[in-house]
Amino acid sequence: MPDSAARRWLASRRLWVQLCVAAALGALAALGQAPLDLWPLTLLAFAGLYGCYAASPGWRRATWLGLGGGAGYFAVALSWIIEPFLIDVARHGWMAPFALLFSAFGFALFWAGAMGLARRLGGGAVTWAAVLTLSEALRGWLWTGFPWAQPGHVLIPTPLLHWAAVGGALPLTLLVLLAGASLWHLALGRRVAGGAGVALFAALFAIVPHLGEVPAAGPDAPTIRLVQPNVPQQQKWDPAHMQAHFDRQMRYTSADAPPDLIVWPETALPTLLDHAGELLDAIADAARGAPVVLGVQRAEGARYYNSLLLLDGQGREAALYDKHHLVPFGEYVPFGDLLGRIGIRGLAQQGGFGYSPGPGAQVIDMGAMGKALPLICYEGVFARDVAAAEGRADYLLLITNDAWFGKVSGPFQHLAQARLRSAEQGLPMIRAANTGISAIIDAGGRITAEIPLGEAGYLDAVLPPPAPPTIYARSGDLPALAILAFLALVPAALRRRRKPRVARG
Repeated sequence: MPDSAARRWLASRRLWVQLCVAAALGALAALGQAPLDLWPLTLLAFAGLYGCYAASPGWRRATWLGLGGGAGYFAVALSWIIEPFLIDVARHGWMAPFALLFSAFGFALFWAGAMGLARRLGGGAVTWAAVLTLSEALRGWLWTGFPWAQPGHVLIPTPLLHWAAVGGALPLTLLVLLAGASLWHLALGRRVAGGAGVALFAALFAIVPHLGEVPAAGPDAPTIRLVQPNVPQQQKWDPAHMQAHFDRQMRYTSADAPPDLIVWPETALPTLLDHAGELLDAIADAARGAPVVLGVQRAEGARYYNSLLLLDGQGREAALYDKHHLVPFGEYVPFGDLLGRIGIRGLAQQGGFGYSPGPGAQVIDMGAMGKALPLICYEGVFARDVAAAEGRADYLLLITNDAWFGKVSGPFQHLAQARLRSAEQGLPMIRAANTGISAIIDAGGRITAEIPLGEAGYLDAVLPPPAPPTIYARSGDLPALAILAFLALVPAALRRRRKPRVARG
């Protein structure tokens, strides 16, 4: 369908029909996210969405199409967001549909603004892809950020993940969008414009083997025990089940020969750290000289913290890290005093209006296990949280309770982003999750061992070594942002200069 025919078809349809088409394309694009990983379908869907953009008569219509496409995309990609509200249906169930609608349309505003701006600039495929990628960067930063389910994340299961070591997640998103636009041009018979994009995509695939090998674990690599108790969120704080769940973790800790490190998941203790002296002694006895990392909650006066604790081989508290990037409306409520009066409180709060944030990212000394950069749950979504710590760690150490995310898509997407963090930094990751997916990830983002979702058990696996610092680890997102700004503005400016000017006078 030539551009002129597409433009006529689009113009002849009512706005709501156009929005439905864009939303359907956005929903199809989301099927490339984990766990389906249908990334070729994502490319085809973005080809259609770019076609709608290219055929739109002006920036206002492009803005509406961006809103529709974004709403469809995020409604499917973030469908797991209703799961936390279904833990206690009687209290929070009514919020579930509103949470999904608010999220889908709220994040779609970024796409709406991007497509409207790209059209206003008069840009073609490159401008469209660059501006839309910049809007995803803004989504990951504004109001503490939420970079979950970026279009580039569909490439995490592919060899193209290795390019994250060069530029992070943003170039992957740019590549997905450019590939989609190129397919649209090929469909119109534009072999040069379409072929160039497809050739770039294929070339990046072909170059991957030459980017360098990821170091493998040697014979002296430490053995890590991942403990996955698989405690349903509905039972986690139920006094009738707490002891049984704690005992399960103790059995896994004391099983077989002691490893070099034992890792329990987030909020693994059934009581506050301040009252857990006897429990910690019991854990140390079960570990038989192995250090143990576990998630705890602790109080300082009226403040509560979601923390990671390291017990050394003698059972002493050797290191403590407080989570600093909290989940809005989950672990804390913005304007909590006001919203608390109408019954809106954090789903995971322990007192007052939620947790308090810790001081920030840090590298902790793990003794014989080297240096670790701890991450608790949601913090693994943010590349900037990993890069903010002073000094370079030997590995990433992530503990999480993904029972909040259900069993359909949330835990799989969370794990995919953990793989992305490892690939970006060239660091292996130890990941312990309450209900799964617990895993060991190598410095290239490949999963070397895992416990499946929804299973209780433990796993002993070796920790691969780190790679040298990647380009992304040294430079962060700034080079990618500069290139994106160039691609957004320069091609559009050149297109404007090539337009014939009407002589005056």
